[in-house]
Amino acid sequence: MTARIAFQGEPGAYSHQAIHDARPGFEALPCATFEDAIEAVRSGAADQAMLPVENTTYGRVADIHRLLPESGLHIVDEAFVRVHINLLAVPGAQLSDITEAHSHLVLLPQCARFLRENGIAGRVSPDNARAARDVAAWGDKSKAALASELAGEIYGLEVLARHIEDHDTNTTRFLVMSRTPDLTRRADHMMTTFVFRVRNIPAALYKAMGGFATNGVNMTKLESYMVDGSFTATQFYADIEGHPEDANVKLALEELEYFTSYLKVLGTYPAASVRD
Repeated sequence: MTARIAFQGEPGAYSHQAIHDARPGFEALPCATFEDAIEAVRSGAADQAMLPVENTTYGRVADIHRLLPESGLHIVDEAFVRVHINLLAVPGAQLSDITEAHSHLVLLPQCARFLRENGIAGRVSPDNARAARDVAAWGDKSKAALASELAGEIYGLEVLARHIEDHDTNTTRFLVMSRTPDLTRRADHMMTTFVFRVRNIPAALYKAMGGFATNGVNMTKLESYMVDGSFTATQFYADIEGHPEDANVKLALEELEYFTSYLKVLGTYPAASVRD
């Protein structure tokens, strides 16, 4: 039986592209929301979930940091997808025919130069894959979608222009989530992700972070966000290099625990090759 992996969005979305690249043997299961994708794994409808957490252009993906600690799932892998944007249209259309390009609100500004140079008006769609599906359904040679090549393949559209994004560094990081943790050391370069809240004492965060510095543990990400609708309840999300069984990581986490009121490891997993 083929393993299934859930994602938020329609077929052809960039999360689907991440599955295509990082989990090619899995059957992709589209879900309407991040909560639905998480629930699909919890219920057994899917074996894993592919969830975006951050983008080099737009930063943190909204709601993900809030959802992960309460999901009951574990991070078992990470994947980075270079976001290539393509102009897709119905068969037979030419670039000169296109007057409108439909896509998600965050994708349109990323192609502003191309759209301006070609006299194409941007139109907002709920999702880039939805835009591709709509363009295929309309059958109008004057309308195009800004989406992945995978979306073009799925909806029978032709690529009129490839990789038209203004900047060539736009990348999204995804986390692969599972019902069961995998704490084995599967690579030399491992990552560990956790969330924590510091105790209400002076300089608690400074002291908590000191353990990582003194033990030589590299922290690649530290973000804070409010929880429980309160300005005083702050939770921190962190990524570090290493495995919890590494002597220096173990010491750093022990020191962190002393200064925290809550600490939860979300997963330990091989670092993606792009980190090297």
